[in-house]
Amino acid sequence: MKRRFTAWIAPWLAALLVSCSVAHAAVFNYSVFLSGPSEFPVNASAGTGTGSVIYDDVAHTLGLQISFSGLTGTTTASHLHAPTVISGVGTEAQASAAMNAGVATTTPSLVGFPLGVTSGTFSNTLDLTMASSWNAAYVTANGGTTAGAESALAAALAAGKSYWNVHSDTFPGGEIRGFPTIIPEPATWMLCLLALAPLCVKRRRQ
Repeated sequence: MKRRFTAWIAPWLAALLVSCSVAHAAVFNYSVFLSGPSEFPVNASAGTGTGSVIYDDVAHTLGLQISFSGLTGTTTASHLHAPTVISGVGTEAQASAAMNAGVATTTPSLVGFPLGVTSGTFSNTLDLTMASSWNAAYVTANGGTTAGAESALAAALAAGKSYWNVHSDTFPGGEIRGFPTIIPEPATWMLCLLALAPLCVKRRRQ
């Protein structure tokens, strides 16, 4: 009986998990932790940063927030890069194994990002329909339109192939970086739990 139940429920669970993971949402919330060991190549910086990346696919905006400290050098630039060759899902081990990627967002740096400091905070929202929010080379590489660039960056974020980098004069290639990790919406998890409830009842009766 147990084996028959397992064979019956496995396909349903797989389909349910897939549907929950791709459930459409207008706003995608990511958290990010930046560190030296997450760089490629790895460095020994004690600097760290924590922040959020909020992508709205209806308003076509990208909200960016970060707080960082402990850098060994002073900041020279900060950007979002995409896409890496292999996926980094947020852990330092996976991130350090990923190759570097080109700059996706504004060059030479995100507008308003604090430069010449070893610690600071940053908060800004990019209008993804504006060319000024992008690295021109990234737009060119993705169809020559901001819509193409937005689609490419959204896909890179969802796949764990985009990272936030903070560059310094000590590490021009990047002193700390991190891969944004999706934060599941409470409503999505509730739908998944509700969908699982009948399966649990059936199993209990059997």
